[in-house]
Order: sequence, then C-alpha cells, then structure tokens
Amino acid sequence: MSLSIMIVDDEEHARVNIADFLKSKGYEVIGAASLKEARSHLEKNDADMILLDVRLPDGYGPDLLFETAQMAVRPPIIIITAFGEIEMAVDAMKNGAHDFLTKPVEFNQLEQSLLRASEVVKMRREIAHIRESQLKIEFVIGEGGLMKDVVTQAQKAAAASFSVLITGESGTGKEILANLIHQAGPRAKEQFIAVNSAAIQNTMLESELFGFEAGAFTGADKKKIGLMEVADGGILFLDEISSMPIDIQAKLLRAIDEKAFRRVGGTTLIHVDVQLLAASNRDLKKMIQAGQFREDLYYRLKVIDLHLPALRDRKSDIPELVGFFIRRNNSRLGVNIEGISPAALTALKKYNWPGNIRELSNAMERAAIFCSTGTIEDGDLPSDILHPSK
Repeated sequence: MSLSIMIVDDEEHARVNIADFLKSKGYEVIGAASLKEARSHLEKNDADMILLDVRLPDGYGPDLLFETAQMAVRPPIIIITAFGEIEMAVDAMKNGAHDFLTKPVEFNQLEQSLLRASEVVKMRREIAHIRESQLKIEFVIGEGGLMKDVVTQAQKAAAASFSVLITGESGTGKEILANLIHQAGPRAKEQFIAVNSAAIQNTMLESELFGFEAGAFTGADKKKIGLMEVADGGILFLDEISSMPIDIQAKLLRAIDEKAFRRVGGTTLIHVDVQLLAASNRDLKKMIQAGQFREDLYYRLKVIDLHLPALRDRKSDIPELVGFFIRRNNSRLGVNIEGISPAALTALKKYNWPGNIRELSNAMERAAIFCSTGTIEDGDLPSDILHPSK
C-alpha cells in the first residue's frame, strides 16, 4: 500500500519541488500552505507522515506536535528547519518529532528520513492488524480422502501465491479454506481482506474495491482507500463473486492483469501486489453461457480450482467434526461436554445437511446449550434433524 505524506510549507516553490520528488518515489502527496489546512487534513486522517515547516503564516509549526499528541495514531512528523534553528529542532525532537532536516532540503537525506518513518507506520499497521484480526483456522480434514486432496492443493496454491477459485455449496467452508491458504503461505503476516460481493450494493461495490477520491461523486467529501489497496502485499478474498456486476468484473480483470487500478474519480495509477482468492456457490460456467459472468475473468481466477464437497458426500468426517465443535463450544460457552451418544451420532449421520458444515456447527451449538449432562443425546438435537421429513 502506498504511503501518503503531507507537506506543510507556505513556500509554494519548495512545496512543489519536494512533492515532485516524493511522487517519483511512489508516495502520495498532500500539500498544505498553513496550519489551518494541515489541521483539516489531520481531521480526515489523510496523512501517514508529515513534513512540517517551522514558520507558517498562521502560527508556529511545531505547535502541531502538541496538537497531534492525543491522536490514537500520531503520524511521524519531520521538522523542516532554517539555518540557526537547530536548538528549536532538538527541542521538537524531545516533544515527539520523528526527525528534522535543514533547508535547503537534501533529497537523499529526506528519502532516508522518510524510509525510517515509514517503518514506524508499517509496524503500527501490522500491530493493529494482529490485534484486530486474530484469525483461527477451524478446518477439519476428516478421515475421507476428499478433503485431504483439497488441502494439499490449497497448500501448493498458498506457496506459489496463485489466484484460486473456490467452489462449493453454501456452508461448506469456503472462507475457512481461504484463511487456510492465507496462513499457510508467504503472505501469512500480511492482510487478509474478505469481501462478500453479494452483501454490497452494486452501486457501492466499485468504491469498496477500488476506493474513491474526494469529490468523485455527491457525498464523497474525503478520499476513501479501497479494499484492494488495503490488501496490498496480502490476500483479497472475494466471496460470492458470482454476484459481481459485469461492468465491475471488467474493471477487476484489468486490475488483476495490470496489478494496478485507479480510484473512482482519480487519475493516479495505484500499483498493488495482491493474491486473489474468489469463491462461488453457483455454477460459473452456466453463468458464462447465460452472459452473466465474464469467461476471461473466470479463467484468470481459476489458476487453481478447489472444490469443497458437500457434507452429505463426506459423512465419514462427521464424528471428527462433531468432536471439534464439542471442544470449541466447551471453550466458547463455558460448558463441559465430554461426548455424544451413539443414537445422537447416528441421527447426525442419517441427516443430509442442506446447510452443510455451517448447519452442523449451529446444531452442535444448540445441542451444547440444551445438554443437561456431560453427553449430548439425540433429544438435544434440533427436531428437523431428528425428523427431516416433517
């Protein structure tokens, strides 16, 4: 993901020269000629880092150090000083400035200072990501051979960072398999961004994926970073991709091919390195024949094709899945269930599971709540599992 730098300097010539240099290095640049403009951008969280001049027309630049001290995530601030202001610069460092540079700014020194500051930004993002998304893989291979083959292929896809198309009925665990690919590969420490295409309005999906610039349309009062940009370096998982409109499919295909895109209303090409995983519970080949899905996108996504079998086709795995859900529910619900009766297990094996593993998970959670002993009995199971014809 590209980093943004705000240059706070009332000298337009100096601001433009620095901006041109930074853009050539791949940074996004925001200009501010006064403290007032800088504060406005800070309120919108526009800047990852700040280059701050000392003498500004509406105040003393380093005052911004005190104003940003209470921010949840304070951008690294590099002070730009004139000759004779070294003592002030040292004082600014004591108050939280990341670094200081003297005028005229030497671009080599500026680049090195920004590289050090960018490491701080990246570290903060990684820590925040770890805190916010401690994903646990809840994947049971089972005794049958069907899932062993799927997992073997998934591990190969993870190692090679190939695009993957995951198919299967609803509830078979497509997102869980996508998480497994994420954690098994070289991108495990990077972002995993999941997007449910069916849950986002068609008119909003393009903005969610690619972001937009301020003023791109009515209501776009500030820049929005798209999820493809957020996933840079990591994995973007597009669930229910069959719900994606044809026009967005075309833009996604171009972004995949070029490894770059433009935000809505923007002109700057944003380059990204993203491994793309997509999932569908619908037959995409039939949708292609009906003109509802692009054939070129289908084959671009399907570098590796993983199909998750329905639970009715892997009933030999039910005992292991049940054991997994019992252990998980003991931890989550604070219960102490030791097992399941033969009659209850037989009922689970006879049922055809139209909702697949998700339905089994819900049934076991319900059974854990109603179980009055240390063993789940058939009476603890939902009635539609015990009497499926009713």
